Amino acid sequence: MKSWNPRTTALLAATALTFGLAACAPSASTSTGTAGAGSSETAGQLSGTLTVFAAASLKATFTKLASDFEAKNPGTKVTLSFAGSSDLATQISQGAPADVFASADTKNMGKLADAGLLEGAAANFATNTLQIAVPPSNPASIAAFADLAKPGVKVVVCASQVPCGAASDAVEKAAGVTLSPVSEESSVTDVLGKVTSGEADAGLVYITDVKGTGDKVKGIPFAEAGKAVNTYPIATVGSSRNKELAAAFIAQVTGAEGRKTLADAGFGAP
Repeated sequence: MKSWNPRTTALLAATALTFGLAACAPSASTSTGTAGAGSSETAGQLSGTLTVFAAASLKATFTKLASDFEAKNPGTKVTLSFAGSSDLATQISQGAPADVFASADTKNMGKLADAGLLEGAAANFATNTLQIAVPPSNPASIAAFADLAKPGVKVVVCASQVPCGAASDAVEKAAGVTLSPVSEESSVTDVLGKVTSGEADAGLVYITDVKGTGDKVKGIPFAEAGKAVNTYPIATVGSSRNKELAAAFIAQVTGAEGRKTLADAGFGAP
């Protein structure tokens, strides 16, 4: 019979305890790898459809920004609706499903804010100024704002409730000139259409609209335009079902990429 050795017993007990703890402990490499895989799959991913209501004068720039946004965020779709800012604000107030609203003035955005229909505060992202648009041949020989009031000149403007119309009214007062337009349109693109089609001798539109038409019209700047500079705000609509996607799109518009796209189109800084 072998004698009992206390040193051997203690050594065996310590060995058993070490292996037991190792078996109970989680695998460090497995745990870290799983967490890393989960983060890479979810971080920065956006999905869903975004409906953007934007002023008619933003059509070219927002079409580009929306396309760029979709390219950067696979799985997203941006649906754009362009019209006069007052019409869009009315549609939103009546329950039209919009996620983002970009207005050509602060007045119409303010109406929605006052009604509690926005998520947070609106952000100003651009400015725009009026210019006289005439056919390339300038048949009425327009050279200054006062020329628009000459007898026989067919001038077209936006209706007063539309931002470009409110700006036109302000310019008239600043210049001390009263116009007698042959037509008042619901959006700046409609005014431009009258000029490009030859139905009008001149129209009051934004600098960006003149620039966007290429050689289809000629732009005539006038000093009084500085009295009516429009500021463009953008905000998330309170009823939006995808506020995260709306915030991401607004960040693109107000960020460096958006500022460059807007500047290239002729918009001023806010």
